[in-house]
Amino acid sequence: MSDTHSPAAPTEAAQEAASLLRSTHTIRERCKQLLERARAGDSRWFTVDDDALPVAAHAVADLTRKRFPKGHIPLHSRWRHMEAGGVDRKAQLERMLGDVDHATRAEAMWDLAFVSVLLDAGAGPDWSYVEPATGKTFTRSEGLAVASFHAFTSGMFSSDMDHPLRVDADGLRGLITDHLASAFQVRANNPLVGLEGRAILLRRFGEAMQEQPEAFGPEVQRPSGLYAQIFAPGPDVPYTADVAVQDILSVILMTCSGIWPTSSFIEGIPLGDCWRHPAVRGEGLSDGWVPFHKLSQWLTYSLLEPVAWSGVKLRDVGALTALAEYRNGGLLMDTGVLRLRDPALAAQTWQPGDEIIVEWRAMTVSLLDELAVHVRKLMHLDAEHLPLACVLEGGTWAAGRELAQRERGGLPPLKVASDGTLF
Repeated sequence: MSDTHSPAAPTEAAQEAASLLRSTHTIRERCKQLLERARAGDSRWFTVDDDALPVAAHAVADLTRKRFPKGHIPLHSRWRHMEAGGVDRKAQLERMLGDVDHATRAEAMWDLAFVSVLLDAGAGPDWSYVEPATGKTFTRSEGLAVASFHAFTSGMFSSDMDHPLRVDADGLRGLITDHLASAFQVRANNPLVGLEGRAILLRRFGEAMQEQPEAFGPEVQRPSGLYAQIFAPGPDVPYTADVAVQDILSVILMTCSGIWPTSSFIEGIPLGDCWRHPAVRGEGLSDGWVPFHKLSQWLTYSLLEPVAWSGVKLRDVGALTALAEYRNGGLLMDTGVLRLRDPALAAQTWQPGDEIIVEWRAMTVSLLDELAVHVRKLMHLDAEHLPLACVLEGGTWAAGRELAQRERGGLPPLKVASDGTLF
C-alpha cells in the first residue's frame, strides 16, 4: 500500500478567506486599519503628518497640469509607457495586425499588456534599452515597456511563428532566460534587476495557462483567453456591452495567483501579493492578512483600454485601489506625510513581508484615496471626471519619481529586496 497521500482539499473556510482577500473592498479596509493605527501613534515604524497632505496634493496637481495642459488626463496604464519618446506603438501594432475584427485586435493588445506588465517590476538604476528603430534610449518602466513591445512583436512569446503577435502557454513555458536577456539588451555593463525572476515568472504563467484550458483556451492557451471568457462566456453568448472592473481583477486573481513566488498561502490556496501583519483583524482565516495585489491591479488598469477600444463599456473604474509600490509610497515619504520614527531604517534592506514594508504599502493605498480628494479640489474636478486611475497617472506616480530623482538619484526611500516580480 502506498505511503503517499494527496494533499487535503482546502476547506470551505479557506476558500471563503481567499475569496475575501481578492476583493478591493478588503484591500481598502485592511489598509485603513494600519493607517488609523499609525495615526493613533501605535506604529513602531511610522508617524503620519496629515498637515503635509495638502503639500503632496499641490505637488501632484501642479505636475498633472504640466504633463496634461489640455486637461485630458488618461488612465494610469502600461500603454502610457509604450508611448515613450512620443512614439505611437499601439498604431504600429495595429498596422502589423492588419484588417482584423475588434475582438482579434483586442486579444492581441490584451496579450501584449499582460506580458508587458508581468515584466514590469523595478529595473534598477543601471539598466537602459536603446530602441533600434529610433535610436532613443529608455530606462526603468518606459524602457521595460518598449523592450517588451519589441519582444512581443518579434514573436518571442508565441510558439507559432505563423502567428507571432500573440502570447501562448508553450511560448512562455519554453522561454530561455538568455533569449529574454538578449531582447532586453542585458549585458555585464547593462544589468537588469531580477532578470531570472522575470523569466521564471513568465514560465510559471505559461504553466498556469496550460493547466487551466477552461480559462485560457481549450486549444491554444493565451492570456486573451480570459478576454473571451469574460466578454463571451459561451459559444452562443454575444459579447457583453459592459463589464465591472472588479470582475476583470477577480478573474485575474482566480487564475493567476499561483504564479507569484510568495509564501502566502491559506491551506494550500496561493494568495499572491498578500502579507501578514499582527495588528490586522479580519473574518475567519483571513484574520491577520493584508492584500495588495499590486501587479494584478496594475495589469487590470492596463487591460482597461484594450477593453474599451473594443467597444465594451467599463463600470466602477474607481473600485481599483492605488498601487502599493515605491513611487506612490515614496511621494508620501518625500512630502513628509509619512515619516520614519528612526531615519536609520532607510539604510537597511527589507523583505516584502517585513512589517515596515507591509505598513508602508498599506498606508500608501489608504492615503492616496485621501490625497485624491485634495487633488480633485485643486483641479476643480469630481471623482467622475478625475477618477483615482487618472490621479495616479497625472499624478502621484510621476511626482513620486520626480521627488526620488531629486532626493536620491531615483532610488526609493526604503530599500526592498526585489526578484523582479513584486515592485
